[in-house]
Amino acid sequence: MERFDVKRGLIKEVDGNGGLSTLASEFFDKVEQTSENSISASHGVMESIEARYENSALIVDVTNVPPDFDDPESMKSAMDDRKRWTTFLDEATGYNSKQRGDKAKEWAKKASKAKSAISSANHFMELSDSLTQDQRDSANSLIKEIEALLGENDNTKAAGKAEKLNKLFS
Repeated sequence: MERFDVKRGLIKEVDGNGGLSTLASEFFDKVEQTSENSISASHGVMESIEARYENSALIVDVTNVPPDFDDPESMKSAMDDRKRWTTFLDEATGYNSKQRGDKAKEWAKKASKAKSAISSANHFMELSDSLTQDQRDSANSLIKEIEALLGENDNTKAAGKAEKLNKLFS
């Protein structure tokens, strides 16, 4: 399962043009709309493609089968399938490959920042004798919120709450 950020406003634009299934039909042979914002498809070496829009992101799960590496036609077809996949991602996210990679790094960095804030806060609370019970309660409440947001894969909000947690002790 992979997650790709989607450019702001693009999901509404795709929905206005017939939805994710219509977009996917431009690139893949067998496309089936499984719900309002999700599809199931296949094409060539991509045996199974499950994709959906969720929380301003494209969530995909792809199962590939290896081509016959000894057959030049099979390799050419596999390369065409890969181009189709990349172009589909460009259209479905509004970002090119490099931008998608940069967004993924940024997303992971936000999660790391949130986890680090939790760790720092727990360590600080263990060592500090001067914290009031209200400060400890506030910190524990924020930690629970951050952990829940991370569990929901909402790293942006988790990073924002982490900043509040860090400010609580400064």
